[in-house]
Amino acid sequence: MRITTMMTTLLGTVALGSMVAAADLRIGLNEDPDSLDPAQSRTFVSSLVYESLCDRLFNTNVDMEIIPELATDWSWSDDGLTLTINLREGVTHHDGTPFNAESAARVLDRNMTLPTSNRRAELSSIATAEATGEHELTLTLNAPDVTLLAQLAHHAGRMYSPDAAEAAGDRFGASPVCTGAYAFVERVEGDRIVLEKFADYWDADEYHYDRVIYQPIPDTTVRLANVRSGDLDISERTAPSDVPGIRNDSRLQLFEVPNIGYQGITINVGNGPRSEGPLGSDPRVRQALSLSIDREALNQVVFEGEYVVGNQWAAPGTTWYDETDPVPARDVERARELLAEAGVETPLRIEMQTGNSPVAMQQGQVVQAMAAEAGFEITLRVTEFATLLSENVRGNFDMSAQGWSGRIDPDANIAPFVGSDGANNDQHYRNEEIDALLAQARAEPDPEARKALYDQTRAILKDDLPIIYLYHIKYFYTLRNGIEGFEPYADGIIRLRGVSG
Repeated sequence: MRITTMMTTLLGTVALGSMVAAADLRIGLNEDPDSLDPAQSRTFVSSLVYESLCDRLFNTNVDMEIIPELATDWSWSDDGLTLTINLREGVTHHDGTPFNAESAARVLDRNMTLPTSNRRAELSSIATAEATGEHELTLTLNAPDVTLLAQLAHHAGRMYSPDAAEAAGDRFGASPVCTGAYAFVERVEGDRIVLEKFADYWDADEYHYDRVIYQPIPDTTVRLANVRSGDLDISERTAPSDVPGIRNDSRLQLFEVPNIGYQGITINVGNGPRSEGPLGSDPRVRQALSLSIDREALNQVVFEGEYVVGNQWAAPGTTWYDETDPVPARDVERARELLAEAGVETPLRIEMQTGNSPVAMQQGQVVQAMAAEAGFEITLRVTEFATLLSENVRGNFDMSAQGWSGRIDPDANIAPFVGSDGANNDQHYRNEEIDALLAQARAEPDPEARKALYDQTRAILKDDLPIIYLYHIKYFYTLRNGIEGFEPYADGIIRLRGVSG
């Protein structure tokens, strides 16, 4: 039910009336997910669907600590090259096939070898995945990897039916078969994704809805109106501008939590012909663009001052933030000097992709206006977010306003985006020194030593700027009154275990 006016709201309610039952939970999404194949997904909203659809080997608690899910316990060998995982017994996939060590090994093998998999780099330290018992999975590594448990606590560790994936081939994401509390029913792209409760789920008593219906509605105002009217039960990523009104609305509940990711601008520095202009080829031009942006003003104008301004992948005040490099003040004069040093004739005409939500478009317009004062003429290309990502992969972009929802291990917040083989390195940034530092940090168990290595990467990235970091969001969730048991998590993923009402 994609709703844009009061009339279409009424029509949409009638259209869905036959499919919405009292025990349905309806969740409004900020955008439509991409593929629902855990090996291939890249969008954040796919994580919200997967949380009900595909269990992971490991999950995280509300404090972002790793906890077992389909695993029960695990142990490392003394040399850090063997990880043995004991798996939960009595678990079945939605197609009735058993979940065991053999099926888990096949899933990991597919994630590591599928040509279109975005999990390959995340699992690159694994040499072999073997069933060494019916419910004992042994991973042999080719090098120590302190990030591996965190990878298995996200998409790389989501378990699905290997038989179904093998039979479906490239179409598996259109009808996924997993291990979660809810099984896939249907997807109408741009309109809804419907899941229904899986009766044989190992923890079924903790899930209290017969069906979960996810509805992509990019307009935050429309999503909020749908919660107020009762057409939605939960809205994710409520706009900061709506927060004061929600706090004063007795019909609604508001939950908030700081995010562990970042938001910024990804710049094409090496992916095809569009990287060959001044912006992609000269770091001074990227430095000028960064200096043209007043991050605090952007936060105030677009986000009501609710977010945290930033210039790194880690937020100020957090463990991994490098305090020797504070958030820079806007400096239009220096930005113009840098463009002159680079021999750029102004205005420099460039295009920025941005999402199609009102907030994303407003952010793009503010950046556009600020950069114009320094000599940039930015054209905005507004597109649905999954399309934005696919355009990035093809190299059909100068720069894209986008972000990252964040992972609990720092490696996953930097390596996929600036490592030469990173799954999300759409800009094709290449730096051998960065690669070496990231590899060293991945094998370093001491947190202080790891931070020192990441600080060294920050110094390089500050000059190269393949990504201009701008701010760190808070997740705001709006719920109708009557829903109980909801907890917000810093990774932004909605957990439905124990939620009712």
